[in-house]
Amino acid sequence: MLLHIRNISDGGYHRPMKRQREMKLTRRMLLAITPVGVAIGLYEAWDLAGGLVLLLALQIAVLTAVAVALVRAVRRESPQGEGR
Repeated sequence: MLLHIRNISDGGYHRPMKRQREMKLTRRMLLAITPVGVAIGLYEAWDLAGGLVLLLALQIAVLTAVAVALVRAVRRESPQGEGR
């Protein structure tokens, strides 16, 4: 038995133009709001746990560095036509 999984690249999925505009707006909002939320979270953690917020900030920095390195590696190894 062969199982065929459809995905976006199969061509059976067409996004309406309105949805694309919504996604562009949503992406911009997410990029603007996320750092604000992290800053508020670190401030509240400082009130709650004091110096342990430094460990939390270090963990966020390490995870950010790993995510950036992963994105750069994927973009470097992708074919020229598909990457940014």
